[in-house]
Amino acid sequence: MVQPTEPEFEQALLELTTSLGPFLHAHPEYKKALEIVQIPERIVQFRVTWEDDKGVCHVQRGYRVQYNSALGPYKGGLRLHPSVNLSILKFLGFEQTFKNALTGLSMGGGKGGSDFDPKGKSDGEIRRFCQAFMTELSRHIGKDTDVPAGDIGTGGREVAFMFGQYKKLRNEWVGVLTGKGITWGGSYIRPEATGYGLIYYVEHMIAKLCPEHTLASPSTLVAISGSGNVAQYTALKVLELRGTVLSLSDSKGSLIVRSPGAGAGITKELVESIQSLKLSGGALSSLALTQATGVEYVPGARPWTLLPTVHIALPCATQNEVSGTEAEALIKAGVRIVAEGSNMGCTVQAIEVFEAARKKGGKTSVWYAPGKASNCGGVAVSGLEMAQNSQRLTWTTEEIDAKLNGITTNCFNICYDAGSKFSGESLAGGELPSLLSGANVAGFIKVADAMKAQGDWW
Repeated sequence: MVQPTEPEFEQALLELTTSLGPFLHAHPEYKKALEIVQIPERIVQFRVTWEDDKGVCHVQRGYRVQYNSALGPYKGGLRLHPSVNLSILKFLGFEQTFKNALTGLSMGGGKGGSDFDPKGKSDGEIRRFCQAFMTELSRHIGKDTDVPAGDIGTGGREVAFMFGQYKKLRNEWVGVLTGKGITWGGSYIRPEATGYGLIYYVEHMIAKLCPEHTLASPSTLVAISGSGNVAQYTALKVLELRGTVLSLSDSKGSLIVRSPGAGAGITKELVESIQSLKLSGGALSSLALTQATGVEYVPGARPWTLLPTVHIALPCATQNEVSGTEAEALIKAGVRIVAEGSNMGCTVQAIEVFEAARKKGGKTSVWYAPGKASNCGGVAVSGLEMAQNSQRLTWTTEEIDAKLNGITTNCFNICYDAGSKFSGESLAGGELPSLLSGANVAGFIKVADAMKAQGDWW
């Protein structure tokens, strides 16, 4: 069933299948559901032709993987990046299916995008591409069928161009995309949601594992990778709570703080300057850093091996950004919590290192949370945006923040309980349950039960 040229999807499937082992041993009737759920309901692939500012015609590949609609309309982002291929989108849509299930909202799973690279393109070129892309995609989506959103390379500008084109083609204003502007159907806290939700989830992990590393203390050291939307708002929330941010990164290198202390560290002002930089497509290497801040730029390296002490590590860049070697370096640096803001941010080898450290228990144990649980806040607020569009209402920032906190709390509790019940571990030594197993089993059961009720397996 799985093509050998789909490594990212194979990795996601292997992670789920491995986690489900003890549950499937106790409930073998669900093996048929696993066989069926791994195949997308539909894959749409199409060409996109667009014109650059010099009048030259270009062609890109466009995709939409409509993975599973058992719990609601297909829901998942549109990624615009040269690396986009079917394997990556299948992995993302597969993960999205179970992530959305963990939010408790009525959303199925999907993912899409194109190998178009928005970096270095003018506004006009991006507008023409988005309009051409939506001209084809509009045939396959709808507010009750498939509701895409932003992702890497697809921010508020791109969502706006796509929404405008859909409206012109269909002659209707409906909530067919999320991540819209706040004055025309968007939701408060949507840009912040993934980062804020990640921190809300991590706070529950801290309370159970290492309350001494509360984010309310500047002595708690947090390493973050990435410098896009998720990383930015994760950092801002840590700083708001008074924790210390040690790092941010991009594809070319890392900003790090080797010796945190009074006056040294990544500040709110620096994060805000990075936000402006990234809007213009700039790289972290172009930042003007002063020696007084204690922040330095290290080219060609991710932050995980560069920091002498880390308490909490939050990968927020892209898939497979923490290797087994880097995981070992983090443990040596004293990490206690690793939670993914990115999707499948850790390699299989890294997860094995973290899970082995969890099973040891004690004061040096490490607790790992997979992205399908810890970064569900983004799609949760997308679901809340859909609800607001359906009611023609706009909820306040405070209302949405409270709902987001409630959804992430419920997600953590579901993962904790399922990990305790279905991981196949005795936990007799006082070690904490696997949130990886808990997230995978809980999400799978919810989707599989809905599919069975609807006649998709028997």
